[in-house]
Amino acid sequence: MEGTSATNAMEVEGSAVGTAILKPKFAPLKAHEMSNGQVQFRKISVPQHRYTPLKKAWLDIYTPIYEQMKIDVRMNLKARKVELKTRKDTPDVGNLQKCADFVHAYMLGFDIVDAVLLMRADEFYVETFEVKDVKTLKGEHLSRAIGRLSGKGGKTKFAIENATKTRIVIADSKIHILGSVTSIKIARSSLCSLIMGSPAGKVYSKLRAVSARMAERF
Repeated sequence: MEGTSATNAMEVEGSAVGTAILKPKFAPLKAHEMSNGQVQFRKISVPQHRYTPLKKAWLDIYTPIYEQMKIDVRMNLKARKVELKTRKDTPDVGNLQKCADFVHAYMLGFDIVDAVLLMRADEFYVETFEVKDVKTLKGEHLSRAIGRLSGKGGKTKFAIENATKTRIVIADSKIHILGSVTSIKIARSSLCSLIMGSPAGKVYSKLRAVSARMAERF
């Protein structure tokens, strides 16, 4: 009897192991399902000086947003804002914010070729700061500091962009940097040194050293 009960117990255990419980598989939720069927919106203001460039480049902005990211986009002429909203076939609700970042970057002055990286890669973003955040300058001192950031013919700005693999827009006293976290940190440090009064040659030498370290790391 004992042998029979042991055999039955082994059979029960074997059947339990053989018939594994299958977990239910659910299809990923779509954008409109994640928001309970509600349409999500984003609105980006259009500055006065970017209105004409926006009209000229509208098709280049509209095409990737509507066709690739599956987001509806329109220009509200009365409110002077670009309006974005999700659709039923939007594959990911995060596409809405990516498109908003893309349009916002173009409004800040970045080229479409550079701004489109915000839609295609997650590690890129835009950081903005002002000259007064680094050092309080007024009048001619502020103008000279902005001049040092650009350099003759934009030479200094281009050198920082090429060394750090970033894109920089200098709009009056505001500075916008597009790139990865590490790249933006290096570019911001170089720009802050120029604002504080460091000569361009000293900044170039630091950039070369940092670029060499980054090349060795990657």
